[in-house]
Amino acid sequence: MKTVSIIIPVYNVENYLRQCLDSVINQTYTQLEIICVNDGSPDNSSEILEAYAKKDGRVKIINQENQGLSGARNKGIEAATGDYIAFLDSDDWMDEETVAAALAKAEDADTVMWGYVREFAEKSIEKKIFNGDRSFDESETRDLHRRLAGLTGEELSNPENTDALVTAWGKLYTASIIKNNKLRFVDTKIIGTEDLLFNMYYFGFAKKCFFIDKPFNHYRKDNESSLTRSYKAKLFSQWSELYSRIRNYLNENSLGEDFHKALDNRICLSMIGLGLNELCNKASHSQRMKNLKSILSSEQYKSAFENLEFSYFPIHWKMFFVFCKRRNTFFVYLLLNAMQMMIGK
Repeated sequence: MKTVSIIIPVYNVENYLRQCLDSVINQTYTQLEIICVNDGSPDNSSEILEAYAKKDGRVKIINQENQGLSGARNKGIEAATGDYIAFLDSDDWMDEETVAAALAKAEDADTVMWGYVREFAEKSIEKKIFNGDRSFDESETRDLHRRLAGLTGEELSNPENTDALVTAWGKLYTASIIKNNKLRFVDTKIIGTEDLLFNMYYFGFAKKCFFIDKPFNHYRKDNESSLTRSYKAKLFSQWSELYSRIRNYLNENSLGEDFHKALDNRICLSMIGLGLNELCNKASHSQRMKNLKSILSSEQYKSAFENLEFSYFPIHWKMFFVFCKRRNTFFVYLLLNAMQMMIGK
């Protein structure tokens, strides 16, 4: 039987960890290696891990000083001995048939992917990625690789799907591709978000993929201590570094113009995330708008917006990105506040 290594970084999640671990140890497929990396968690997560390890011998605990999500995942990769690797965040959970369903499709795929549900305090919303199960041959997998870089053409009609494929969770990876090519996550403190770059590297080696149209993963959106809920003062510089690394990767691997166009579009669409992040800034309105102006006036963003196609956007997105291109920060700021209100509802 094939062994699946499930890597779970653990930090300050005592309120959610049991649900996460229960969802893993109760998988219908039992040949698992459950690697929990305690990343210097200051709460009672360590005690919870110890209790589960005593009950289930498949649970392996690695204790380390805090290195962040990327460092914890990398430690898990180094320890993994399974034929396949999956990642799960410790405040999320997965359906009990997830591993069995993924393995059933893994024989003829380098990567198996599936959908997820966003779990809010009072509601659950499924995120649709593709309609129906889909098998991707080598040419189609290259297009998935390009889509990681960014959206193009009609894909731009749904800008909210920019990051639909980039998560490290929601995938079953072939361990040998990761191990043989020494693939690792780059620290979030350097590039702002670790999953995209890791998947860009991984999909450069993938030849075939399969997508299961079932929302097996449950992505918690009501965790008040989540890193996604606080202002990140360095996010612009971090994402600029991320895009520079992706651009270098595209050049080094002689990937086509479609990849570069996709990356330019990703840079433009990132104004949504950067703008909403700026609204979390406790500075004055004028300072926030000044910061937005600085981002839009940077060479990286000015160049990307010069080539952005507006024809595919719905009218509200078209308005937003036209104001971004013109660097009209007053209206950009107004629309961002409207977005924030809609998200709140």
